[in-house]
Amino acid sequence: MASTKKSSPRVALVTGGNRGIGFEVCKALAAKGLDVILAARNRELGEQAAKALGAGFLWLDVADRTAIDAANDIGPVDVLVNNAGVYPPGKVLDATAEAWRDAFETNFFGALSLCRAFVPSMVKRGYGRVVNVSSGDGSFGEGLTGPAPYSLSKTVLNALTLKLASEVRGDVKINAACPGWVRTRMGGEAAELSPEEGADTIVWLATLPASGPNGGFFRRRKKIPW
Repeated sequence: MASTKKSSPRVALVTGGNRGIGFEVCKALAAKGLDVILAARNRELGEQAAKALGAGFLWLDVADRTAIDAANDIGPVDVLVNNAGVYPPGKVLDATAEAWRDAFETNFFGALSLCRAFVPSMVKRGYGRVVNVSSGDGSFGEGLTGPAPYSLSKTVLNALTLKLASEVRGDVKINAACPGWVRTRMGGEAAELSPEEGADTIVWLATLPASGPNGGFFRRRKKIPW
C-alpha cells in the first residue's frame, strides 16, 4: 500500500520582509505553498505584516551578530532571501564612517552571517536556495553607479554570491537578483516598477528547479553582468 504521508513544506526566511519588495516576496512565496518566516528589525511592523500574510515572524537585525546567532533557533531553512538593506549617501571621499559601516554591516556582513548560519545545513540536506538581493549599482559592468557605500557594499555582496556558489554542492543554488528601480521608500514614487514586479525575479530564483542556474546575477529573470 502506497504511503499517504505528505512532505513538509519548504521553509523560507526573508529578511526585511515587513514592507516593499520583501513583503511581496513573502506574499508570493506563501502563495506557492512555502512556510514563510518574515524577518524584520521593527518588531511592531514586522508582526503586523506577518499576521496579514499568515506567516511566522522573527525579530532580526541583520547587523547584530547576537540576533543572527539566535536566529538559528528557528531550525533548518530551505530558502534564504537576503533582502534587508540600507542606502546611505555619500561619495568615496566624503561619505561618513557611519555610512560605510551601516552599508557593509547590513548589506554585506548581514547576508554573509546568515549564509554561514543556514547554508551548511542546506548542503547537508542536499537542497537549498539563497537569493542575495543586490543592485545594478554594484555591477562593474553597469558602472558602479549610486552612492559609494551602497554601491561598494553591493559589489562585495555580488562577489560573495559568486564565491559561495562555487563552494556549494548538491541541489543548492546561490544567486543574486537586481529588482530594478522599484516604487519603495528607497526607490521613490517615480520608480518604474511596483514592489510586486520587483519581487518577481527574487521569487523565481527562490523557487528554481534543480536544472536552474547557480552563481548568476539576474534582473527581470535575465542574466546581467557582474
